[in-house]
Amino acid sequence: MKKSMFLIIGMVILSFAIGLFFYPKMPIEMASHWDATGNVNGYMGRAWGIYLMPVLTAALTLLLLALPYVDPLKKNVDKFRKYYEGFVIMFVAFMLYLYLLTIIWNLGYRFSMIQMLVPSFAVLFYYCGIMMQHTKRNWFIGIKTPWTLSSDVVWDKTHKLGAILFKITGLICLIGFILPSYTIWLVIVPVLTVAIVLFVYSYVVYRKMKIWI
Repeated sequence: MKKSMFLIIGMVILSFAIGLFFYPKMPIEMASHWDATGNVNGYMGRAWGIYLMPVLTAALTLLLLALPYVDPLKKNVDKFRKYYEGFVIMFVAFMLYLYLLTIIWNLGYRFSMIQMLVPSFAVLFYYCGIMMQHTKRNWFIGIKTPWTLSSDVVWDKTHKLGAILFKITGLICLIGFILPSYTIWLVIVPVLTVAIVLFVYSYVVYRKMKIWI
């Protein structure tokens, strides 16, 4: 088994172990959801609060690991497999970090949940930019529009731009750590902007290519 798989499985198992250890220390009703300003606006029972996140992480990890095997363009996925596995590692690490923050909060420590999540979002977005530099056309991973899925040329050009924009998004997110009043906007606005830009860009590239053919 690859080292990356050991790391992924190890982090998933660790999340369950953390849950078992802290379960007796958790309140009967655990804070489980925070609004955009960082205030708690949702609670759930201790059993759900402590075990839902590890179970969800395990389920999503299995899904992510299965996608390359069911993709009709599996040969293309194999070309950037190590970068995709790196993304899975980043995702599981993100979920584990979120889980730890939730537990720490329920132990009685207070902080801005949104602000503390910013570094993890920044790293995740930046790594997405790295992965996009190497992603080849497939059905599940990357920027999927009708035009990127229809052409390798459109796919490559769109992901080349996407790689740059996602890295910039990651850097912008970090600003939210030092400007807590604007944190949520410095995460959501860049992501939505990049999504719209890449959607339109893929169409424009496709249309130009059609005109020249």
